[in-house]
Amino acid sequence: MDNRDTHVVIMAGGIGSRLWPLSTPEMPKQFIDVLGTGKSLLQMTVERFLPVCDIGNFWIVTAAGYTGIVAEQIPGIAPDHILAEPQARNTAPCIAYACWKIAQRHPSANIIVTPSDALVLKTEQFAATMRTALDFSAGGCRIVTVGITPDRPETGYGYICSEHGETGKVTKVMAFKEKPDLQTAASYLKAGNHYWNAGIFVWTVDTIVSQMRKFAPQIAGIMDRIAPHFYTDSEPEALAELFPQCEKISIDYAVMEKSDDIYVISDDPGWSDLGSWSAVREHMETDSDGNATAGNDIRLFGCRNCIVHAQGCGTVVIEGLDSCVVSVRDGRMLVCRLSQEQKIKEFSA
Repeated sequence: MDNRDTHVVIMAGGIGSRLWPLSTPEMPKQFIDVLGTGKSLLQMTVERFLPVCDIGNFWIVTAAGYTGIVAEQIPGIAPDHILAEPQARNTAPCIAYACWKIAQRHPSANIIVTPSDALVLKTEQFAATMRTALDFSAGGCRIVTVGITPDRPETGYGYICSEHGETGKVTKVMAFKEKPDLQTAASYLKAGNHYWNAGIFVWTVDTIVSQMRKFAPQIAGIMDRIAPHFYTDSEPEALAELFPQCEKISIDYAVMEKSDDIYVISDDPGWSDLGSWSAVREHMETDSDGNATAGNDIRLFGCRNCIVHAQGCGTVVIEGLDSCVVSVRDGRMLVCRLSQEQKIKEFSA
């Protein structure tokens, strides 16, 4: 695989409402040092893909209001590779915009599309998996998804059902499954050929353009109308007028669940979508009482199995909490039992 033809598209437009108040529409989780590592999730995403793609071939699609944050956090990216969506229309229009623009100047591109807000611990292993996927997708009309080998019956993720349960090998996708109940998730784990859907896709530019023409012709038609303006001063105006007319739909519904050319490569790279405070806590260092903290001066007394996130605050003192999340940011504070964290989006609305 010639990595000069490889491009990475990072989707960085979400607002991460399940991690409020750490993540807010003004500064969502992909731009935040969620784990207390000194790097934002976007910066960590870029780092994990550098072994398979030169920074000059990275593209970041984000909301118009976040382009300055992207440029500040990823100084190596070309300014015209920061693509500003004038309006959120879900992942299919977002991906189409990036891929149509890449196609115009890089007609032989082999593209990885990835979210910006997940964690991968085994980065070398992950890079090897991505190289295998790129080699396979380069062979023709093939879309490769990345499936995470499950280690528990998880009800919070969608699943990919493959033809064979062979870790590290590309196999045919039989079906995409919605988030299951616990009994169904347990049956998926036992079956051995069901994987968590990581939302990572690999394809050539020809493949995705032809698949979208076939299965998402309305979006493809809009992109064809915007395309003459790419790389010109009129691009923002054309985008502002036409992009909001795109059907609001995910790439999963628009293409993945309709096409017969979908494959999966399974891997266990220490992945998490960090979509909840419990998931964040799992990937932070904990003390002898199971507490995870991020902040300058956090003092816990009689607390167990809590996560306290108070970066940028002064002294924080907490006594007697069990299995709770405490988060403080920019004058907002959350104290919530972890068992009720699925309601945080509702609480903060």
